[in-house]
Amino acid sequence: MKSFREELWFETSTRRAYLNITERVQQAVRRSGVQEGLVLVNAMHITASVYINDDEPGLLKDYDEFLERVAPQAARYRHNETGEDNGDAHVKRQLMGREVVVAITGGRLDFGPWEQIFYREFVGRRRKRVLVKVIGE
Repeated sequence: MKSFREELWFETSTRRAYLNITERVQQAVRRSGVQEGLVLVNAMHITASVYINDDEPGLLKDYDEFLERVAPQAARYRHNETGEDNGDAHVKRQLMGREVVVAITGGRLDFGPWEQIFYREFVGRRRKRVLVKVIGE
């Protein structure tokens, strides 16, 4: 069995951002040489998420509105009493998840219709990374 590890680095200019990272993950799968296996894509920061969904602008706005209703940035968070200002980002990350696992078939990501991999940033403006771990034959 082969194993391959790569880090993807991001630094957004805004506090919140959605980045479609599907092609970068596919490139890592190609570099791995794995034809049949799995790829784990994991946000390595507790204020960012990786998830799979449709790359449709209205849906991204719907996510923003939903997350802001559930965990408003301006709300009172005990975590912020430590001097941080990102209590909402921790809650939003829990809702959106930290990782995805995708099957690899014939050296390609094996998706359903419309599926794409996204990196979701909740506090931005500093370098953060995503782990891509490929295993298989």
